[in-house]
Amino acid sequence: MSASQTSSSDIPADVPTLLVKIFGKDRPGITAGLFDTLAAYSVDVVDIEQVVTRGRMVLCALVTEPPPGLEGDLRATVHSWAESMKMQAEIISGLGDNRPRGLGRSLVTVLGHPLTAEATAAIAARITKTGGNIDRIFRLAKYPVTAVEFAVSGVETEPLRTALVTDAARLGIDVAVVAAGLYRRAQRLVVMDVDSTLIQDEVIELFAAHAGCEDKVAEVTAAAMRGELDFEQSLHARVALLEGLDASVVDKVRSEVRLTPGARTLIRTLKRLGYQVGVVSGGFTQVTDDLKERLGLDFAHANTLEIVDGTLTGKVTGEIVDRAGKARLLRRFAAEAGVPLSQTVAIGDGANDLDMLNAAGLGVAFNAKPVVREAAHAAVNFPFLDTVLYLLGVTREEVEAADTLDID
Repeated sequence: MSASQTSSSDIPADVPTLLVKIFGKDRPGITAGLFDTLAAYSVDVVDIEQVVTRGRMVLCALVTEPPPGLEGDLRATVHSWAESMKMQAEIISGLGDNRPRGLGRSLVTVLGHPLTAEATAAIAARITKTGGNIDRIFRLAKYPVTAVEFAVSGVETEPLRTALVTDAARLGIDVAVVAAGLYRRAQRLVVMDVDSTLIQDEVIELFAAHAGCEDKVAEVTAAAMRGELDFEQSLHARVALLEGLDASVVDKVRSEVRLTPGARTLIRTLKRLGYQVGVVSGGFTQVTDDLKERLGLDFAHANTLEIVDGTLTGKVTGEIVDRAGKARLLRRFAAEAGVPLSQTVAIGDGANDLDMLNAAGLGVAFNAKPVVREAAHAAVNFPFLDTVLYLLGVTREEVEAADTLDID
């Protein structure tokens, strides 16, 4: 589905207007033909909207009433023209412009694979129950997931998000609700977690596999998740198990890292749109520095494994990147990029990312734990990182067009 709309300045509510609706098989020249027909009656255009779905067009034109005595002739001429084009026409008299949209405007992005009629009905019903009105619906993508965007007015963003997120989990879909307006398009910096977000792996586990201590590392990780250790304690405990490992394993781990599906598309598209992109990680610079170079990232920061005489010492050097550290780095990257925090996007999957997600203008939980999904502004539970583009209003067609033209 594609749509376009334009509107003139406000007209008085008591001025007679005509809504001219044309529908039928789409073909070149329909829009020009309709307005050529209307031009003979000296009407002004108040609003236009056109939608084409699977080759079927609906074209609506809101115009001022023609001079006295000509409305009947206008109606007859439009119907005659439509019939000659094998289209249908409907003309409705009224007053003034469209009904003003209610206060509180949000964009609701719905992701489904598939997107069922049941889920769509439930989302639409919930919007209505919150006091919202659906002004427009637009398809953003048909693969790897179906993504549609609802423009909603009449209800504030936060209560709408709360209501819809609850339904989304039950319906097996993802729903993201963001405030409409320039705010969304203004976001110019994206910062991602690395392990289980940008990549499919946990880097410490890749190192542990070479050291033969996967089980012990997993035990420490489990203890941390139970709250028995904080992140810094668990990091030191797990890295200590790598003591004595030959530094040549770094290259092996780098080769084993698997990017999340859609990661390259996400970064490539963001860079083409003028975004700056960075990563922060509780993992290690030995991997993130390589990712920065390979993917053309603007920023990267992580912990650093200490290597002495070609051997891992079992220690890390420098400032520890923990939960609070990730939020600090987001602020640092934003300052260096000259971007306000309100224009940043953060993406992560774990509790360690929560401070960063909350600090960003838009925090996206990617295949995250329930506690993270509940706290984030938006959540994506499909295994394709480029679906985040849809939350920014970027369509699949725009992504593919940029790839075809090789725009950099």
